[in-house]
Amino acid sequence: MKYTLLLLFASINAFSQVNYPQNDFISPLDIPLSLSGTFGELRSNHFHSGLDFRTQSKTGFNVYATGDGYISRIKISTFGYGKALYIIHPNGYTSVYGHLLKTSPKIDAYLKEQHYKEQSFEVDLILGEGVLPVKQGEIIALSGNSGGSGGPHLHFEYRDTQTEKIINPLFFGLNAKIKDTKVPVVNEIVVYPISDDAVVNQSQQPISIPISLQKDGTYLSSKVLAKGKIGIGVNTYDGSDNNYGKNGIYKMQTYLDGKPAFDIAFNTFSYEETRYINAYIDYYRYKKMNQRVQKLYYTKKYPLSLISSSLTDGIITIPPNISSIYKVEIADFHGNKTAITIPIESANQEVKIPKVIKKTNYFIKSENEYIFEKDKISVFIPEQTFYYDFHLKFDVKDKVLYLHDDSTPVHSNFSVTFEEDSIPDADRDKFFIATINGKKTYYNSTKIKEKKFTTWTRNLGEFRLIKDSVSPKITSVNFQEGKWLSKQNDIQFAITDDLSGIKTYTGYLNGKWILFDYDYKTNKITHDFSDNVVIEGRNELKIVVTDNVGNSTIFESHFFRSQQP
Repeated sequence: MKYTLLLLFASINAFSQVNYPQNDFISPLDIPLSLSGTFGELRSNHFHSGLDFRTQSKTGFNVYATGDGYISRIKISTFGYGKALYIIHPNGYTSVYGHLLKTSPKIDAYLKEQHYKEQSFEVDLILGEGVLPVKQGEIIALSGNSGGSGGPHLHFEYRDTQTEKIINPLFFGLNAKIKDTKVPVVNEIVVYPISDDAVVNQSQQPISIPISLQKDGTYLSSKVLAKGKIGIGVNTYDGSDNNYGKNGIYKMQTYLDGKPAFDIAFNTFSYEETRYINAYIDYYRYKKMNQRVQKLYYTKKYPLSLISSSLTDGIITIPPNISSIYKVEIADFHGNKTAITIPIESANQEVKIPKVIKKTNYFIKSENEYIFEKDKISVFIPEQTFYYDFHLKFDVKDKVLYLHDDSTPVHSNFSVTFEEDSIPDADRDKFFIATINGKKTYYNSTKIKEKKFTTWTRNLGEFRLIKDSVSPKITSVNFQEGKWLSKQNDIQFAITDDLSGIKTYTGYLNGKWILFDYDYKTNKITHDFSDNVVIEGRNELKIVVTDNVGNSTIFESHFFRSQQP
C-alpha cells in the first residue's frame, strides 16, 4: 500500500512539472490581458476549461493564431462556445477560441460554403491539415459575445492534441503577460461533522467558523471544538491587478499537524471529469445560499484527477484529549499565497444543533439502480446516477410527479415516464414532459410511444405533462414589407416561443435557402446581404419557425433591393 501511494504522489508531481513550451506561442489578443475567468474556476455543473479574457466590454478585437498550424475544427452553435475555432499546432497542442463575432475572410468564405451546403446555421466541421493552414500572428477572427457568453470576451484554451485533455493556458507563458500581485481571499470556513457521533461547536450540522485576518496577511479561525470525524470546506476566490472580478484560485494544499491531507491543483483535466464539480463543492449550500464551498475531503471517492489526498481522504479524526492544527494554503498561479490556520481541540459537548435527516420510504444507494412507480408515472434511476446515498422524496398527486428537489446533485441521466391514455391520438405530439420551477416551465425532450411519454433528464423537481398548441412568433426588427432596402446590410427578425421553445428556423429568399445567424440571448435572427443570394429588384422572403412539439409559424413577405453601387 505504501508503494502504491508513493507512485500516486510521484505521478501527480511529475505531471505538475511538465516542461510546457514558454516561447512557442503568442497572446491571442493584442490588448492588455485582463482575466474575467480562470482555469478550473467553479461554474454551474462544470469546471471552467480555459481562460476568459475581457475585451473592454466591446466586440470586434482582432483574435490571432497563437502559433503555426491549421484550423482543425469550426463549430458554430447557438449555445456553448457559440462561434469557435480550433487550431492544431505541430508541437502537440491545440488552441481553442470561443464566443467569436466572426471569422477572418478566408475562414469565413469556407464556412459560408459549408453553411449553405448543409443548409444549417449550426455546423461542426472537422478539417484536414491542408484545408485552412494558419501562421502565428495571423488574424483568424474578431472577438465577440456569441453562444452562452455572459458578455463580450474571448474564451481561450490549450489542449493536448492526442489526449484532448484541457491544460491550464498559464503554463504556456501567458502568466508573464498578466500582472497579478494580489493574494487569494477567504470568505468562509465551514466544518462538516461526518461520522454519526461527530459534533462541531455543539452542532451536528455543517457550521461556519469565524475567521480573522492577521497583520501578516494570514487568516486565523476561532477554535474548532469537535469530536468524531470531521471535514473542512473553504469558500475562497482570487483576483489580479486591474481586475475587479472574483476568479477561481489555482491550488489548495492542506496539512494536519504538518502532514499533507488533501490537495487540489487546477493543472489539467478531461471533459469526462468536469461534472464532478457537483461532488467536490457543497452542492446543497450552493443551491440554497449561492455559496460555492470547496470540500477538502472525500466521504465517497469520485474520479477527479485534480485532487490528491492522503489515506484518510482528507477526513480528520479527533482523538480524545488531543489538540491539532489544520492548515490550508491557497495559491494563485503567480505564487501569491494565503494561509489559514484552524486550531482543533477534542471536546465532548452538549448538542444544541442536532442533525436533521428527513427519512422517506425510498433510500437511494448510489451504486444501485431503482424503479419507482405510482399512478402510471414511473422513474428509472440507473446505477451511479447520484454521488452519494440519501433519502429520496417520491410522490405522485393529481398526475404531477414530485421527485425530490434540486438541492441534490445528479451526475447522469435518469428517465421519467408518464403513461396517459386520455389524450387523443391526434394531440399526442403536442404534449411534452415539463419541469416546473415556481411559475417557470422548462421543456424536456420527450419521446412518445403509443400511450407513454418518456424523457431523460439530470434535473430533480416537479414534472407534469403539458400541451403546447401555440405557434412561435416572428417579429420584424428592421424589415418593412414592400420597401427598398438598398441601404441596409442585413434583415433582422425576432423569433420567440413561450412554452416548448424553438427547435428550428429556416429562411428562403426567392425559393433559395439563406443563412440566418441566430443569437438566442436577443432572440434575433440576422441575414447578411453579403451572402449574395438577394437579387436585383423584387425579392420574395419566407421564414418558417417551428417549436419543439411541431407548431410552426410561416412568415411571407417581399422587399426590393438594388445591387447597383
